[in-house]
Amino acid sequence: MTTIYLIRHAEAEGNLYRIVQGHRDSALTDRGWRQVKALEKRFEGVRIDAVYSSDLYRARATATAIAKPRGLPVQGVPDLREICVGEWEQLTFGEIARRDAQMLENFGRHMEQWRVPGAETPQAVLERAWKFLNRVAAENDGKTIALVSHGYILRLLLSKIEGMTLEETGAVRHGDNTAVSLLEYGGGAFRLLYRDDNRHLKTKEYLEKETSAKRNNALETGLWFRELPPDNPLFAELGAEAVRAVGGAFDRARLLSGAEGCAALCAYLGDEPAGLVQFDPQNGWIFILYLREKYRRKAMGIQLIGQAVVRTRANGGGSVSVAAPPTAAPFFAACGFAPRETCGDGRTVWEKDIRFPEL
Repeated sequence: MTTIYLIRHAEAEGNLYRIVQGHRDSALTDRGWRQVKALEKRFEGVRIDAVYSSDLYRARATATAIAKPRGLPVQGVPDLREICVGEWEQLTFGEIARRDAQMLENFGRHMEQWRVPGAETPQAVLERAWKFLNRVAAENDGKTIALVSHGYILRLLLSKIEGMTLEETGAVRHGDNTAVSLLEYGGGAFRLLYRDDNRHLKTKEYLEKETSAKRNNALETGLWFRELPPDNPLFAELGAEAVRAVGGAFDRARLLSGAEGCAALCAYLGDEPAGLVQFDPQNGWIFILYLREKYRRKAMGIQLIGQAVVRTRANGGGSVSVAAPPTAAPFFAACGFAPRETCGDGRTVWEKDIRFPEL
């Protein structure tokens, strides 16, 4: 008999920024790394003989929680990768909903009807992962192994083990980040002992380090973004609102001029302009980060930061920074920024490292 732990990766940037990841690599969030530590503690004293993981960074990083304390290698496996979503990759969920709300609905709830150019089908993903799961289970008879993969693919595998069709799987929610499922394999068949257990995320030690009580599900519709040229009236309108809202804390000259090389993105919720983020994607400096009042305290501000992170990293940058008034300190601290220095006008420069830590 083979004992198998199936584990979803820790919270990654795509989960937090509402950006579809698919086969694209993304880093873990600060919360994700806390989940990795909680997972490591959960498995203390548990015998593990081998660790397999999707070869994508977010899964491999999570797998270190089990592999490193035991001196085991993380064996990267392409067959455990998340579903490739084709032309959706790196789009926000808000953008996808704007383009084709029904297909976004199908992705989560009607898998058998989901089709996107350049993407795998859910059935094809299930077949590749199922084939690997059966092979590795048979090869490790008498051993205990851990497999780290992704929400969509684990949902497919676990539902198949429970005898569900693809149509029925659409009604099942995927497990939380780092949720653990336990299988036994023998005689060519799997037995599910428990599914999507997250008890390690409910301990006092983990919860007391939480900086935010709310995280929206990555499948919920988020914001979409459109680049605004400096002469666009909406750019001027939102920019003026932002300057008034923060009492001149942002760089008025840069805002009003739309300096060369800067990106100014309007954030939309549906058809309604919700805010503005302006930044230099070469060095990661955020000049303005603004949400209209009605959209605040709804976990949307982090999505604006996400655009700066993704675009800066694509240009080779290793950090994003912002100078913000004292009132913004709790927000930036919760978003993984650290204070770097104090400006003469009372603002604090906050910086976020966006490099991928070595594993």
